[in-house]
Amino acid sequence: MIIKAFNIVCDKVYAALENQGFKKNKVDNTDASEMVALFTGENVAYSVIYYVDKMHMVMRSCAMTDEGPDNEWKTMATWMFNPETDTEREANSIGNDFADAVSTPVNIKRVKQTKKKKSDESGADPVFLAKRLVKLFPQLKAEIKNEEDSYYPFRSVTFTREFIVPKVNTLVAQGSKAEITKLMSILSAQYLNGDPDTRAIITIVILNSIDEKHKEVIESLMSTDLLKAYKSALKFKGKKVKPEKVKKVVTQTGTRL
Repeated sequence: MIIKAFNIVCDKVYAALENQGFKKNKVDNTDASEMVALFTGENVAYSVIYYVDKMHMVMRSCAMTDEGPDNEWKTMATWMFNPETDTEREANSIGNDFADAVSTPVNIKRVKQTKKKKSDESGADPVFLAKRLVKLFPQLKAEIKNEEDSYYPFRSVTFTREFIVPKVNTLVAQGSKAEITKLMSILSAQYLNGDPDTRAIITIVILNSIDEKHKEVIESLMSTDLLKAYKSALKFKGKKVKPEKVKKVVTQTGTRL
């Protein structure tokens, strides 16, 4: 029964994804404890997994790179399916729920986004900047994950204001010269490699938030390009940068587990 049920679910998911340009990939199910189906598009990968021991049917997604799925899977929905008591009716319900999950406007928009490129800092975006700052602020790792799980697209300006700016201000005011030097080094590199949004966040949101009494110190540690941009951005100091308008991601769930 479980093989038939799994195929019912996967067929419904594929029917929803095929029109979006997805392909169903052959997967070697060598692990007897789980069944796996993989669907890949240009920018996003989806996976349906059935965990035999837990009797969980799970829908997941991750980004695509030039080498394939990045394997940073996020769970979209989870259902309990007991092959001894559940029937095709339950399998159809699960398949319909998974198909609805991949067909939401948020997920369709995600499919159309630019593909990630591994080990490529050229054109780095605000998310990449935030992840680079984890070296200085380890607690950012969990905050970034929560942001990515809760909102799409990533609220770059809002996230920077709420989670990065306070940490930067504390470091500049209380950190060692080595820590401040490292911070300015990261910002200088990301300003050089970053896209326009990243550059604006570095100058207008982050650097303009730093108290002017630290201006001389941070200027002495910036790259020439960043220093020039920072001086130009000072005219925006104190002015509001309009935050992004985004919708909160609603996680699809089946039987609550």
